Amino acid sequence: MIIYKSDREIAKLAEAGRIAARVLEGICAQVAPGVTTGDLEREACRLMDEYGVVSAFKGYRGYPGFICASVNEEIVHGIPGPRKLVEGDVVSLDVGVRHGGFIGDNARTVAVGEVDELKRRLLEVGARALEAALAQVVPGNRLHDVSHAVQATAEAAGFSVVRDFVGHGVGRDLHEEPKVPNYGRPGTGPLLGRGMVIAIEPMVNAGTHETRVLENNWTAVTADGLPSVHFEHTVAVTRDGREVLTECPKTM
Repeated sequence: MIIYKSDREIAKLAEAGRIAARVLEGICAQVAPGVTTGDLEREACRLMDEYGVVSAFKGYRGYPGFICASVNEEIVHGIPGPRKLVEGDVVSLDVGVRHGGFIGDNARTVAVGEVDELKRRLLEVGARALEAALAQVVPGNRLHDVSHAVQATAEAAGFSVVRDFVGHGVGRDLHEEPKVPNYGRPGTGPLLGRGMVIAIEPMVNAGTHETRVLENNWTAVTADGLPSVHFEHTVAVTRDGREVLTECPKTM
């Protein structure tokens, strides 16, 4: 069942979203060759403590990390640890926080130093897919208008979208209805209405859309070993359009 949020609840979600965005911005700024994914998690924990929030991921369904840090062919749910980033990697950083009983959830993939042309294009298309999806978030559109925008953007560039993992509703729980796939037929799916809050998260692969999960039972990787990128914003449907709840404030 889709949960429609009140204006007060959306304001609380926006508070959590802004903090999640600050934490994500802070750890993205630390990405460099030689930094470990564990280093990035420790910085995220420091920032969460500073902002008075807790991780929405730690312990969720048994997940062991405070953030997700997925490198190259890792799509989502990469567990931070001793892995050192090297020049030419891409790393997808996913941050969720709980603040005042509400969730903020966002993600971004960033380059580690200079990357090759394939990864540069993949980063550009992933970010563009998220922007195209956000543009479809208006009252009266259908959910799969959002989904189709991701798919069309990725496939027009010769890439594929992940089908095994999807976006989701956000509120007091990290995952609520509706599911937000990155593919679909326009004009179908639930009607977008005021008070819906969803996390749109394009996962775009350089090669096949097929995935597999590593032996840690968390980290999803591309089946062909080619790189993947992941971008995510939490957005509310308003009376006249949309409000992106995880935009980073200009002042940090």
